[in-house]
Amino acid sequence: MAQVSPSVAYIVEEQPNPSTDFFVEPALATAGCDSATRIVRCRFTELPKVEALNGAVVIFVRYVPKPWKQLVESARDQISQIIFFMDDDLLDLGASKGMPWRYRIKLARLATLRKRWLRTLSAKLWVSTPFLHNKYQDWNPSLVSPKPLSRTDSTIRLFYHGSASHNDEIRWLYPVIKTVLLNDERLSFEIIGGKEVNQMFRELPRTTVVHPMKWLAYKAFLSQPGRMIGLAPLLDIPFNQARSYTKFFDITHAGAIGIYARNPIFAEVVVDGVNGLLVEMDQQQWIEAIQTLVANKKGRRTMCENAASTMQSLAVSKPAD
Repeated sequence: MAQVSPSVAYIVEEQPNPSTDFFVEPALATAGCDSATRIVRCRFTELPKVEALNGAVVIFVRYVPKPWKQLVESARDQISQIIFFMDDDLLDLGASKGMPWRYRIKLARLATLRKRWLRTLSAKLWVSTPFLHNKYQDWNPSLVSPKPLSRTDSTIRLFYHGSASHNDEIRWLYPVIKTVLLNDERLSFEIIGGKEVNQMFRELPRTTVVHPMKWLAYKAFLSQPGRMIGLAPLLDIPFNQARSYTKFFDITHAGAIGIYARNPIFAEVVVDGVNGLLVEMDQQQWIEAIQTLVANKKGRRTMCENAASTMQSLAVSKPAD
């Protein structure tokens, strides 16, 4: 692979994606970029100043969007190298035969019809497989091998598993989750919900929206390891007055520690700071409570143990009044 050693490399991508993580970023290191090279990942509409492209490398990941095409044309003499990376056969529209027509139009508009333009600008071609390397050998492409992602053991997963009857809580929780995710890259978030929930949360980083499921499937799902902090907000509305504290069971069964709304429902079973946290329904207080738990690994472990003990004691049958 040809060596590149720019002061800055701009990776142009539609959104964070596996192509960049598995192929492009590792390939930049192989190609000579080191700690002195500043790597900037840009979405289609995120454009640097023209002067910032002086001596830079620009890598298009799969697609060449119009705003970046225009920018590169205006600053071609300043850019040290242009690279186009593909891990599908994007430059031959016939290869996508049988794919959905909307997807084929996208490929044509952002990749296939850019082929001549890329060749005219002497762009370097990076490909992901021997098949592509052989098919486009007249372009003298570089074959890029994928590299696995480094394992991150410090990730802390938050979760909220509410049903459709918790839509008010879901909307209330959104700014809390947005804030903590943007402030701490160690955090990820899992929520259950349908189309409306997915539309609300899908743009947040490290967020997984899980489709609603039947109770038996949910019990098995909840047993999967990895969740650390469960959230149980509860707004003061008439429908919630009849709720029980079963969210404590779900969160504890998941092996997590919970943050619960401070109200008589959860106060029946949760002792603040002992087997969970009770927090007023104030969004800033919930942000601070999450941050406090994240910073207190030992405290989380102790409260988890206490919560498990509480659940065992609750499992002892009591005669009904």
